[in-house]
Amino acid sequence: MKWQNALNDYKYYLKIERGLSNNSIVNYALDVEKLMSYLETNDIIVSPVKIDHDQVQAFIYDVSKQLNSRSQSRVISGLRSFFNYLVFEDYRETNPLDQIESPKIGRKLPDTLSIDDIDNLINAIDLTKTYNGVHIGERNRAILETLYSCGLRVSELTNLKISDLFFDEGFIKVTGKGDKQRFVPIGLNTQKYINIWRDMRTHITVHPDYTDTLFLNNRGKQLTRAMIFTIIKDLAKAINLNKIISPHTFRHSFATHLLENGADLRAIQLMLGHESITTTEIYMHVDRSHLKDALMQFHPRR
Repeated sequence: MKWQNALNDYKYYLKIERGLSNNSIVNYALDVEKLMSYLETNDIIVSPVKIDHDQVQAFIYDVSKQLNSRSQSRVISGLRSFFNYLVFEDYRETNPLDQIESPKIGRKLPDTLSIDDIDNLINAIDLTKTYNGVHIGERNRAILETLYSCGLRVSELTNLKISDLFFDEGFIKVTGKGDKQRFVPIGLNTQKYINIWRDMRTHITVHPDYTDTLFLNNRGKQLTRAMIFTIIKDLAKAINLNKIISPHTFRHSFATHLLENGADLRAIQLMLGHESITTTEIYMHVDRSHLKDALMQFHPRR
């Protein structure tokens, strides 16, 4: 069995059997491609069916010189998944990574913004700015308000459809990882800013493939993830924000601020679209002040 054939089969399995998004599949494939590149560079001729523990261990050692512990752990996890697939399909009897441990890594706490930071970023938007007739200032305000008020991933934002807006009911329908859908509450203020953008959107010549896409670029097409990053980076620079932020920072801030103000962790999990509550629990470590307040308010020995 050739490496490329095995990788193609694995990617098909990830898409059809596990229902992963294209971005996740690309990331899993990159881990295998790193191993393939290492074997080719070092003239090691071995198939994915025959490669053994020592050869994989040598690759991991080589990777450790270039990547930090977190990235190493990600590569090991990706390869373990690939070889588990080969075992599952009876191409191999064992996984060569069974005896390879991932490096110990601390739990990275997410970066967050204060409410003032978010207000300053949004207030820095030039609402009069247009580009090729597109009111990008109003669009950008609606984008940031939606990211923060709904806690969306950047891909969920760029894929948001007009038909996903259920403002009468106070919800939007979000398509998350693995095409799993959830309904997320949306506040009246954010609805207002989206409606302002929708009114201005009617003056754009929309590409036929994106007639239902909410946020568009000046060519009438769906915004890219990179464009959202650029919008936020430029605003952070404009207000001299001494933090490295991304669209995901708004998602982290959404969850953290909800938790700090007494929201139930299970409710936050559902709104974020986390499959496991343990993923949401990381926000318990971001700001511990509310934990002390909870103890003083509710514990019988307070």
